[in-house]
Amino acid sequence: MLQPSDYYASVRETFRTHGNPETAQGQMAYMRNQFEYFGLKMPAWTALTKTLQAQNGISEGEDLKTLIRLCFQDEHREMHYFGLEILEKTLKKQPSECIEFLEELICTRSWWDTVDWINKLVGLHFRKYPELIQPVTERWMASGNIWLQRVCLIFQLTYKEKTDTALLFKYIERVAGSKEFFLQKGAGWALRQLAKTNPEAVRAFVEKTRLAPLTRREALKSI
Repeated sequence: MLQPSDYYASVRETFRTHGNPETAQGQMAYMRNQFEYFGLKMPAWTALTKTLQAQNGISEGEDLKTLIRLCFQDEHREMHYFGLEILEKTLKKQPSECIEFLEELICTRSWWDTVDWINKLVGLHFRKYPELIQPVTERWMASGNIWLQRVCLIFQLTYKEKTDTALLFKYIERVAGSKEFFLQKGAGWALRQLAKTNPEAVRAFVEKTRLAPLTRREALKSI
C-alpha cells in the first residue's frame, strides 16, 4: 500500500494529466471561482478513481484519514471528490467515532456539493449508530455553522417512514428566521422529501410555522 503522500501525489498527477483546461474554466465559473479544477467531468474522474483504487488499493485507519486530508488541502475540487469517494467505499467499516471526521470534512472547503455528499455519509452513519443522532445534531445546531446546521436538516432525506419528524420540525423551527439560502433551501428540501411519505404532517407543520417563502414553496411542491 502506498504511503498517503505518495497516493495523493499519484491521484493528483493522474487527474492533472487527464484534465481539460477549457472544461476547468466553466467548472470554476459555475462554482463562483471558489475552487480550482483540473477540468474533469464526473464520468471522467469517477472512472479514474476506480482505476487508481484498483491499482493502489484503499487505505485504512489513520492512513485513510491522512490521505483524505491531503486531498482536501489541495486547491482542486476533483481531489476533494476523490477523498469523499474513497471514504464512502470504507464507510461501513468505520467506527462510531468517524462522525468526528465527517464533521471535520463538512467544515473543510465547505460548499453545497461536498457538504451534500458528506450529508449522505452522515445519514448512513447515523443509521448504523442511531445513538449519535441526538447529541451530535444538537451540538451541530448550536455551533452556528450553516453547513453543520444544513446537514442536521437534510441527513434524513432517505429515511422515509423512519424519519424522526419531531427532530426535523424542531431544527427547522430553530433556523426558520435565518436569511441563509442554504438553510432555507435545505429546510424546504427536507420537508418536500418527507411529504412523499407523510404529506399530512408536512402540510400541518407548514400551516402553523412561519417559514421563509423559499422553504414554504419547496415544502409544498409535491403535495
